[in-house]
Amino acid sequence: MTGARPTSVPALLFATSTGEILDYAGLSMAGSAAGRIRAPEPEDLIELPPGSELFALPGRLPIGIEPESGDAALLDTNPYQPGEPIQAVAAFMAPAHTAILSAAYQTDGANAPLLPLFAYTAVGWADGTFWVAGFRSDADRRQDADQFNQRLLNRRTRAHLHRHRNNRLIQHLGTCCLTYGCPAARNYFLGRWEAPLPCSPICNAACAGCISLQPSGCCPSTQDRITFVPTEKEIAEVAVPHLKTAPRPVVSFGQGCEGEPLLQAGLIEKSIRLIRSRTDRGTINLNTNGSLPDAVERLARAGLDSIRISLNSAQAERHRLYYRPKGFTLADVCRSMAVMKRYGRHVSLNYFILPGCTDDPDEFAALSALITEYRPDFIQLRNLNMDPEYYLRVIGHRADTPPLGIRNWLGQLKEKFPELGFGYYNPPLR
Repeated sequence: MTGARPTSVPALLFATSTGEILDYAGLSMAGSAAGRIRAPEPEDLIELPPGSELFALPGRLPIGIEPESGDAALLDTNPYQPGEPIQAVAAFMAPAHTAILSAAYQTDGANAPLLPLFAYTAVGWADGTFWVAGFRSDADRRQDADQFNQRLLNRRTRAHLHRHRNNRLIQHLGTCCLTYGCPAARNYFLGRWEAPLPCSPICNAACAGCISLQPSGCCPSTQDRITFVPTEKEIAEVAVPHLKTAPRPVVSFGQGCEGEPLLQAGLIEKSIRLIRSRTDRGTINLNTNGSLPDAVERLARAGLDSIRISLNSAQAERHRLYYRPKGFTLADVCRSMAVMKRYGRHVSLNYFILPGCTDDPDEFAALSALITEYRPDFIQLRNLNMDPEYYLRVIGHRADTPPLGIRNWLGQLKEKFPELGFGYYNPPLR
C-alpha cells in the first residue's frame, strides 16, 4: 500500500445479475454512516488492500452522488443495458483495516436476504483501481495476504497433523487452517506470532452476529464451532512449543470457532499453570465476552497475561440487545476489566466498528466514561461483521444527532486518552 489518494473522484460500482462488477461515471461513489449518505472525503480513501474481497449485495440497489448537485441518487437499473436488474457492491477489507463508511444502498425489503456475517465497506473505482473508505489500523503484517505461501502452508500443516494424529485440538486447528483459512491457525502451522487455543463448545450468550453458531434459517455461520473440550495436555502441546520458538509469540484462548472460553475456566487455569511450568516466554491471552469476573480472577492468579473483551457498545441496553446474555450484564464485563487491572495485567477492548453507530455522540460519551473508570490499555478497531441494517434494528439505533465521523471519533479518543493504545491485533507483551 502506497498511501496514495485517487486523482479523480471514484465512480459508483454496481453488479449485474450475473455478478459482474462495473463502474458508472454518471454517479460518484457514496458511503453510508448508519443510513446517512455522503460522499467520502479524499482523506477517507485508500486503495483496496490486497487480500480483500468484493461482494454483490442481493436485493440492494446502489446509491451514488450526483456530481453536479452533490445529492444522493439511486441507480435502479443497468445504465448500459436499461431494464436489466443490478445490485449494490461492497468491499470486505483485509485484516488490520477499519471502515470509515459502509456501502451505500437501498434495500428492497420484500426480496433482500439477510447479509452474511461480513463487514460491508464503501468501495468505488478511479485511476484503474478500487478505492475503499477506510484506513490501516495496525501496522503489524501478521495476517497480510503476502505473508502466506499456500504450498508451504499446506505442506507444513499436513506434516504437523501427521506428527500429532492423537491430539484432537491440533486436528481441529488443521480444519480451521485448510478448510476455513483462519489466519491464526495458519500462523500456528507456520510457527509464528499468534496461535489459537479454542476450548469451549458452549456459550452463555446468543450474539446476534455470532460467527460460529446461528439459528436455522438465519444467515449462515462463517465457520463450525469446536465440538469437544480438549485436555490441558492437548492445549499445552499446542502452546508450549509455539511460545518457546515463535517470533513475538502469543497464544489465545477464545476464538471464532468456539463459544465462551470462560465457561471452561477450570481447564484454562490448569492449562496456564501447565504451560508456565514449561516456559515463561511469550503472552498467554484470553479473548472473551468478559461475563464471569470471578473466573477471570482465577485465571489472573494462574498467570494470564492479557484479556481482550469483545464489546459492541459501552451502553448497557445496546450491549444486552446484541449479546443476548444468559446470566450476565455489562456491569459484570466491567468488573472483569477491573479484576485484570487490579492484578496489573493488560486489558484490550475488541470494539466493533460500524460507521454512524460507533461514532454516535452518545456512544462516544459512554465509551469515554468506561475508559475513564476502568482504564483499558488498548482498543482493537474491529469492523462489525454483520448486516448493518439488521444490526441497527437489533440494538434499536435511533440517531438524534449526526455522527462524529470515524476519523474524528478516533482523533478525539486519542486526544482525550493519550495513554490508550489503538490497533487491530492482540499485542505481544513479552
